[in-house]
Amino acid sequence: MKKALISDWYYVNGGAEKVIHSINSIWNDFDHFALIDFLNDEDRKFILNGKKAKTSFIQKLPTVKKNHRKFLQLFPIAIEQFDLSDYDLIISSSSAVAKGIKVDKNQLHICYCHSPMRYAWDLREQYLKDAGLTKGLKGLYAKSVLDKIQKWDLSNSENVDFFIANSKHIAQRIKKTYNKDSTVIYPPVDVDFFTLEETKEEYYFTASRMVAYKKTQLIVEAFNQLPHLKLVVAGEGPELEKLQKIAKANIEFVGYVENKKLKGLMQKAKAFVFAAEEDFGIIPVEAQACGTPVIALSKGGTLETVIKDQTGIFFDEQSSEKIKEAIINFGTKKFDPKIIREHAVSFSKERFEREMKKFVVTKFKEHKELQ
Repeated sequence: MKKALISDWYYVNGGAEKVIHSINSIWNDFDHFALIDFLNDEDRKFILNGKKAKTSFIQKLPTVKKNHRKFLQLFPIAIEQFDLSDYDLIISSSSAVAKGIKVDKNQLHICYCHSPMRYAWDLREQYLKDAGLTKGLKGLYAKSVLDKIQKWDLSNSENVDFFIANSKHIAQRIKKTYNKDSTVIYPPVDVDFFTLEETKEEYYFTASRMVAYKKTQLIVEAFNQLPHLKLVVAGEGPELEKLQKIAKANIEFVGYVENKKLKGLMQKAKAFVFAAEEDFGIIPVEAQACGTPVIALSKGGTLETVIKDQTGIFFDEQSSEKIKEAIINFGTKKFDPKIIREHAVSFSKERFEREMKKFVVTKFKEHKELQ
């Protein structure tokens, strides 16, 4: 069985890349494909077993390393130019265009879907607003590009034989967007690395890429109103400088932190605060694996990974006021780090790899029997 693994892109070591790492732990003989590959050597070793992905023409475009999304209109053309005709099994890991690769009836294509393409569907208006593309000629052009990509994405969902969703939340969106059923296999969390720490210190912690949809600004604004409480913020990105300017003295920014330091900050934190509406959200589960309770938005994947009043608490609106109320409420409750840790273990890498292997092997056998 000749196997190909295609991802949208490789440039950071995030949640989607942890899925790729685990798939490569099941089978180590994939050939890899992606629109771009800008991984450093350390991340490449972890994610792709040191291999380099075969990339598209987008890899060579000027300034693409700094901002690949500005070439969005070219993504469908680029992904369709990959020739995967020699492969028996194709697994796509996709939140954008990877699932749109060309296949034939003799090939089995399984898509691990992190989300239907966000900027074409549910977050379309937010992306246009954040990019300043709601008015004028540029706005009209951007909307026409998204219209075309939306049609392309819907049409190319037919290239997928089986969808795997990373949460029940995403399974519902796959059904709504593509009218396709899917099987839920939760992403892998490295619970062996993120270990239990029962002794907590007097600070709250949040970590993410500093981009608008993560809503870190709302967390900062909430703690600005709670000057007696300390917040530690980890991560970097285009929003960082703005957040540093508005933050008061009780908020500390530590920038990008490698995994060992990230774990230490999670382990000792009084709580992990998370304001994004994520498809699954690995990092709140990593925090729980450390025995750290989570204060999170009651939407998206966190509804499936956080147990109310056992492993954390929720706020029901993305606003600084609601986050502030939740933090105050959190201070009145007690949590058992061992119970929090026990819950997180159910999302382990071993569980993901076992379920993923069983699904792929079963579907491939059925596929061959039908030929």
